Amino acid sequence: MKTTPRVGGLPTEPAIETFLKAQQLQSKGVDVVHLEIGEPDFETPAHIREAAKESLDRGQTHYCDSQGILELREAIAERVSQVRHVNVDPNCVAVTPGLRPVLFYGALLTLDVGDEGIYLDPAFAAFPSVIRFAGAKAVPVPLRGRNGFRLDLDELESAITPRTRLLTLNSPHNPTGGVLTDAELRAIARLAEEHDLFVLSDETYEEIFYDERPHSVLEYPELRQRSIVLSGFSKTYCMTGWRLGYAILPPALVDPFVRLTANSVTCSTTFVQHAAVRALRGSQESVRTMVEEFRGRRDILVQRLNGMRGIHCHTPSGAFYAFPDVSGLGISDVEFARRLLDDAGGDTLAGSVFGEQGRGYLRLAYTTSRAGILKALDRMDRVVADVSAARAAS
Repeated sequence: MKTTPRVGGLPTEPAIETFLKAQQLQSKGVDVVHLEIGEPDFETPAHIREAAKESLDRGQTHYCDSQGILELREAIAERVSQVRHVNVDPNCVAVTPGLRPVLFYGALLTLDVGDEGIYLDPAFAAFPSVIRFAGAKAVPVPLRGRNGFRLDLDELESAITPRTRLLTLNSPHNPTGGVLTDAELRAIARLAEEHDLFVLSDETYEEIFYDERPHSVLEYPELRQRSIVLSGFSKTYCMTGWRLGYAILPPALVDPFVRLTANSVTCSTTFVQHAAVRALRGSQESVRTMVEEFRGRRDILVQRLNGMRGIHCHTPSGAFYAFPDVSGLGISDVEFARRLLDDAGGDTLAGSVFGEQGRGYLRLAYTTSRAGILKALDRMDRVVADVSAARAAS
């Protein structure tokens, strides 16, 4: 029997696949340093875990509103309104089990067969895949390493055609750690309004930044009325396994979005939503502590990478990924990542899994301890030396 081609076109999850391969090596006694998974290595803060336990003890384990419990939608609206200095209506917030549903629903709500959706390359693989799943053409706009992965607004404008319906954004960006500037977002707002585009903006790393707070599309009136903003609890509050995200929607999209939710997942887990209320309204000290630790790890990683022959790495402004250029080593990113894992026990992702503009790069998630990062860098040094020696001998 054959499945529909649209399902066959969905990608696998490269980080999980690589992680599982590394686990197989570990089961054979290999010491592996994990730099492949975009998952904070910190525990979910105690006050959030306690809130979940209290909710369970209260028996809050039943169905709830498909849009999300009102208390959580109010807490999300309060937090976003405070941080972004805008007025977010809780009725325009919808809660989902993780962020992937928002990506799918966003594409299904805005695209039809024959339409076009733009994504920025390199990209988290789900962006082009959900565009194609909706029956539309996925159109890449390059973020070029030689330009520091900055968005070229002329290239963006030239990619827009009469069939373009959706523009997807991600800031802070996975995998480069880049952040969209105010000038770039103002230009995007102009283009979106001029061409009547929907915008799907992934802001899940919004609290993990190292300079000024990244801007949100919500801060631009021209974008707010046409944007679906997605964020969640996985990265900020170390709740990856809890599976909870949310969307902030224009009023006209709330009802169709919630109908998609009701017909696919029914609702998000009730007691997890009550824990998320505590996450938003409780102490944020754990978030600040985590980000400062990520900053220290980032600085160690970038400094050492830039000291290696044949490697160059720009400094990420947000998220927790370094994206070094390894093309100067003379082998492909896939081959280097394979050798690093098989020969030295350092598990990373080849940049090419993120698209054409990722070729020649590696994504290193600094979501492991400083000691682990230093160990991985020492091992990378050895592989670089072996590659360089082999190249010189050939």
